Amino acid sequence: MKICPSEHGYLAIFITLPVITIILDAPLTIAWQPGSAPSAFEPASPLIALDMRQATPIIHRPMQPVGFRDPRKNAELPLLLWWHDGIFPHFPGSTERIDCPQGACLVTKKKKVHLFKRTKAILFYGTDFRAYEVPLPRLPHQAWALFHEESPMNNYLLSHLPVLRLFNYTATFRQESDYPLATQWLPSLDYLRRPPVPLEQKNKLRIAGRAPVVYLQSHCDVASDRDRYVRELMNYIPVDSYGECLRNRAFPSERLADTQTAIGEDPECLDLLAGYKFQLAFENAHCNDYMTEKLWRPLHLGSVPVYRGSARVCTWLPADMSAVLVDDFPTPQALAAYLLMLDTNDQEYEKFLTFKSPHGIKNQFLVSEMERRKWGVNDFEKPNYMNGFECFVCDDINSRAQALRLHQTSPQANPIPPVRTAAYNHMGCPEPTPGLGELQEIPEDDPWRLHWLNDYWQSLDQAHALVSMLLHNESDPSRLWHYMGI
Repeated sequence: MKICPSEHGYLAIFITLPVITIILDAPLTIAWQPGSAPSAFEPASPLIALDMRQATPIIHRPMQPVGFRDPRKNAELPLLLWWHDGIFPHFPGSTERIDCPQGACLVTKKKKVHLFKRTKAILFYGTDFRAYEVPLPRLPHQAWALFHEESPMNNYLLSHLPVLRLFNYTATFRQESDYPLATQWLPSLDYLRRPPVPLEQKNKLRIAGRAPVVYLQSHCDVASDRDRYVRELMNYIPVDSYGECLRNRAFPSERLADTQTAIGEDPECLDLLAGYKFQLAFENAHCNDYMTEKLWRPLHLGSVPVYRGSARVCTWLPADMSAVLVDDFPTPQALAAYLLMLDTNDQEYEKFLTFKSPHGIKNQFLVSEMERRKWGVNDFEKPNYMNGFECFVCDDINSRAQALRLHQTSPQANPIPPVRTAAYNHMGCPEPTPGLGELQEIPEDDPWRLHWLNDYWQSLDQAHALVSMLLHNESDPSRLWHYMGI
């Protein structure tokens, strides 16, 4: 065990773990080309470089007490640095002031400030977080914050504990994270209450030749291996598949063939989907609380979702009978038999739509989570989740600074506040598993196995190597491969 320096800092306690090396047949492609490491230079005033006195305040009024505004000037505020250029939730500038309940901060995307003493946190966007381009060496006074609302398959590096515990703040789809985003695809409870297409109309569409089940997917060969399961399911029940994956039916209009139109909130596309009794709702990766429009949109439309994804989905469903869960059935054939029974039994089918009634949402956990949610979706009375997370980090940094000042004044009465450290359940996700059958049944040369299993386990190697670099005060992130033994 090794304790990193600085008793007041943000660096956590690391347990040194052995680096496990997997040698892949295919060579690694590295897009990032390292330059010279910056010197640990602190300018007299960072305002010289950033001209931050001209930053326009962005005030999240719903998050603040009435009349509150931090009296400090921009030059006195802590800095938050968004590390990835493509993600900066303030347009069109590159540096902005945010006023939050516990005080103000300046947020910027200018990497030249990452060695400044005033830079108290670096915010990383999970999909773009790469072990070979993190800011090294890590400074003891800087917190690391992770924002990752996208699929775990976008970056399996973040599914492993060695990397997760490097972060002090987290905003992810996991409900255990510091700033949870599990309901990011659910605008409101009213979104779920849209009246469904009358069952009589759905039955007429069935008689006219429409399948009972629809599958709309154009992202094929994903970590969840969903197409393998759907392909087998199609042997036992008719499925209309419109997307690029397993397509067997053309869209009724050419404009819907555009992928972005098909996956968006296009009225014509939504009307098409709403007429189906069931919609296959398979996430592209499996992890607790990772639930996307694949789940919420069918519930919105009244097309019963046949769901596979988060193992905790029942925690979030509006009512006990509102979705058919794939993993409740031993085989695709058994699932198909159940769906065919519902297709011919109107009374049983309509039980899955009772949550649409005025008082049909029975899940009090879902109701309370939506009420407690501090951010909004298309809600002008609340901040969006990225701005909300900025204020979450800013508030904790300002509160911690105040606590440290009190500690210096009176150490006995005011202990040092504990350092936040992320746990596995803030983002950790399991190893990908085959969409159908057991892993030992999947051939060694299967493309899914070669891609996704290798990706998952090689990312664990990178996680151990990154921790090792930090413990050795490495300043060149491109040496990751050296620490991996490649």
